[in-house]
Amino acid sequence: MSTEYDLVVLGGGSGGYAAALRGAQLGFSVALIEQDKLGGTCLHSGCIPTKALLHAAEVADATRHAATIGVRATFEGIDLPAVYAYRDGVVDRLYQGLQGLVASRKIVLVQGHGRLTSPSTVQVGDQSYTARKAVVLATGSMARSLPGLAYGGRVLSSSEALCLPELPRRAIVLGGGVIGVEFASLWHSFGVDVTVVEALPGLVPNEDRACGKALERAFRRRGITVRTGVRVGKVEQGEKQVSITLEAGESDVLEADVLLVAVGRGPRTADLGYEEAGVVLDRGFIKVDDRLRTAVPGVFAVGDVVDGLQLAHRGFQQGIFVAEELAGLDPAPVAEAHIPRVTYCDPEIASVGLTQSQAEETLGADQVECVEYNLAGNGKSQILGTTGFVKLVREKNGPVVGIHLVGARAGELIGEAQLAVAWEARPDDVTPLVHAHPTQNEAIGEAFLALAGKPLHAHG
Repeated sequence: MSTEYDLVVLGGGSGGYAAALRGAQLGFSVALIEQDKLGGTCLHSGCIPTKALLHAAEVADATRHAATIGVRATFEGIDLPAVYAYRDGVVDRLYQGLQGLVASRKIVLVQGHGRLTSPSTVQVGDQSYTARKAVVLATGSMARSLPGLAYGGRVLSSSEALCLPELPRRAIVLGGGVIGVEFASLWHSFGVDVTVVEALPGLVPNEDRACGKALERAFRRRGITVRTGVRVGKVEQGEKQVSITLEAGESDVLEADVLLVAVGRGPRTADLGYEEAGVVLDRGFIKVDDRLRTAVPGVFAVGDVVDGLQLAHRGFQQGIFVAEELAGLDPAPVAEAHIPRVTYCDPEIASVGLTQSQAEETLGADQVECVEYNLAGNGKSQILGTTGFVKLVREKNGPVVGIHLVGARAGELIGEAQLAVAWEARPDDVTPLVHAHPTQNEAIGEAFLALAGKPLHAHG
């Protein structure tokens, strides 16, 4: 049996459903194929559930410290089933809304395991779905582990860590990237004794070094143990604990109730018929050009299967791009450098554009200027009791090419930062703009004043 559509999308995560929704909006008939739940990893086992837990962690910390601002509140502990019920309620409401959206656009949602069987056909069971215009590959990613280290028992992936039946007393987090530091942060807020082990010299190694250093200082102040620049030599599971031996020495052994392996995610492209159909892979990622076309005419790829930032909003924008490309609207390519990044630990880290080291490598060290504005001079940050900074990275006598923020709610400030970088703003373009007082957003305005050579709420 065969059914024809203008657009066949394989994968119902952020990139896939965005391509389907925008395609339907543009008048295409669309089949959207998903073997699990519509919304993918982000909605069901990634972005949304983890951020719900992180909000619960924020409330727990706020309750503990309420007396410092004169509020009488008592922290009595974490009711984990109730926290999970809150998290699941958030996910369920978004899931139902997404299902309604897809149905309202008359998109045919196909539940099942899809496989690319030709440049224009996806097979699901005994049914084939043929695309008249294009097939979009959006099968997402999965948790990686280290060679010889399998998930199971007390060794957890991030998905398993989301649904533990009870909180561990002690936890080791292997990996100091985004997933690792977010779990370390929320577990510590829930009362878990946490140690983070990162092989590279600093936490969040893909961010500006100043952000990683600030986060490490903040973690140590909070009581989270951080071990950077060390590798794991051996992992052993017992009946009641797991231990890891660090390559720093045989005597350097860490023990905990669970080990969370957070060493990144890999593309979900194996055994889906991609290579057999002519799609070229590189380290498991689908190779595409700047318009997200694969080596096979009529086959596009979006999201985590494409090498680059593994972010839901990147895949979402790429899905929109492909639909508009197929409609002949000639959309601008999605620029990787203009995609904002947020890490939702405490304190938050948000950034867009080049780090200082990337800018120096690209432009030359003598062609880069940087300024940091400390949040100590920002009124709203003082009210919130947060520390951190806004760091601007600029091409000398040219535009700002990177903006990096550390502090509570930093993710809510990244919108203006993205606009400044994407529109190649210079300091004098931003300094005339009025920033509401008292807001944390003022800190961005103050940083631009400092970069323009006229700092007000800053010394030096």
